[in-house]
Amino acid sequence: MTQPPAPAIHNPVLPGSHPDPSAVVVDGWVYVATSTFEWSPGVRIHRSRDLVRWDPLGGALGADRLLRLEGTPDSGGVWAPSLTWADGLFHLVYSNVSTYAGGFTDCPNLLTTAADPIGPWSDPAPLHSRGFDPSLFHDGPDSWLLNLVHDWRPGHGGSAGLEVVRYDRTARRLTGDPVRIQLPPRAGWIEGPNLLRRGPWYYLTTADGGTGWEHRVTVARSRRLTGPYVTDPAGPLLTSLHDPDLPLQKAGHGSLFTMPDGRTWIAYLAARPTGRRGPCILGRETAIAPVEWTDDGWPRVPGGRPAITVPVGHDQVRPTTKDTTLTPAWPPAEDDDFDAPNLGPQWSTLRRHAAPDWLSLTERPSHLRIRGGRSPQSLIGPSLVARRVPAPRSTFEADIEFRPLGFQHLAGVTLYYNTRNWHFLHITADDTGQAVLHRATCDRGVTTVDEDGGLPLPDSDTAPISLALDLQGPLLRTRVRLEGTWQEFGQPLDATVVSDEHAEDIDAGGLRTLGFTGAFFGLWVWDLTGSALPADFHRARTLVTV
Repeated sequence: MTQPPAPAIHNPVLPGSHPDPSAVVVDGWVYVATSTFEWSPGVRIHRSRDLVRWDPLGGALGADRLLRLEGTPDSGGVWAPSLTWADGLFHLVYSNVSTYAGGFTDCPNLLTTAADPIGPWSDPAPLHSRGFDPSLFHDGPDSWLLNLVHDWRPGHGGSAGLEVVRYDRTARRLTGDPVRIQLPPRAGWIEGPNLLRRGPWYYLTTADGGTGWEHRVTVARSRRLTGPYVTDPAGPLLTSLHDPDLPLQKAGHGSLFTMPDGRTWIAYLAARPTGRRGPCILGRETAIAPVEWTDDGWPRVPGGRPAITVPVGHDQVRPTTKDTTLTPAWPPAEDDDFDAPNLGPQWSTLRRHAAPDWLSLTERPSHLRIRGGRSPQSLIGPSLVARRVPAPRSTFEADIEFRPLGFQHLAGVTLYYNTRNWHFLHITADDTGQAVLHRATCDRGVTTVDEDGGLPLPDSDTAPISLALDLQGPLLRTRVRLEGTWQEFGQPLDATVVSDEHAEDIDAGGLRTLGFTGAFFGLWVWDLTGSALPADFHRARTLVTV
């Protein structure tokens, strides 16, 4: 009898912007926390028992007492969280970066705990602001906070290495003075540090080579927690540096974890470029790889490269780096009719938490009502509800009812990266008060509108309007449905405007804007008069078209 095919991991397991994974295994579940930057709720958490199917648990930091995001710069906010387990509690360490330009990084680090990752999470304990990418390491009764030490001084390269300081789990505070870790010679800029103890060895896993094409995971070990550490002579544990044709690029920032069967794995970030090391529209995503231990005690990923398909339970079958099936790690279609009292775990809001003063799922049953917010350049008070783009070819559709009173009222769907890079298919009003459909684009801060291409619209109360965005690799097509018939609206747009590479901005004074977040599909409402005119969305649908 023919045996059914073995289950397989299809990377990325968390598609769309899910970078900097931190993994921990508790009661047979592996939990993965990822960065969220300026989006709320902060720190997305997923879990899985088999590494194939992943359940979204939503975000941990969804209230002001846990996270404030007003004024957060593009790609600021929550960087590289650390999720661990001790004393019957999940421990979540996170940064809230308010500044990173001009050589400075203001990054207060905090710690919150919960018995259940769904919450409630405790009021955060302040740690320090000495550097970013903090992680917590539990060694029996002792715990240590590990982080990069940021060096703001011109000419010093931005990093003064890594340090550890003891953390008292009972008192919920740091104790003693930080101790510098003795790194391997010529370690250079390393970040994303994590510690693992196995037998007599402490293993230090770091993210090296920046966050771009040279990104990699490196492992060093020592018999003392503070070093000196020696790097694995075989080279990086995982990288796509030397193979630009791999479908998964930028592999790095790894987190080792051990499943109940004793096998070790690594969760890491990777990106899917458009073309050969082209723009990465989806941002950095989470992938999984198996890890084998050598006889002399070094962890190794088979082949040392990111793989698209990883068999589960068949040790003799090797992972493949070939993108042969393009099986999406995402439901073929996902609808939200907005029947629930709260937003589902797929949704995020920009720079403010979902709250009744600007968002409601109960004022009008089976509708999401969004009250118009501030302009797209504002770092305070936007009204954007969005979800990560899941695949290079995907569609986002929404049914909308909106009665604009003037050109300062806009509502529609967006392909969004940050305040300076987005496309917006929207309903507004012209100077006569006629409702019209327009497209606006912001490309590195320069906004343009198709003033001559507006489409007059009927009264939305009698003829509901549907809007759609079709991402097709480097192109974005826009559609509208009137009286039950879809029609394409306008010429294709350049989707690479919302890529990591395009968003990054470096001027004569140094770094201006980072490109960390990846692209989002969203429901966006502007009211530039300040009167919070609402729009109602009846249904939103995300469809993977691969």
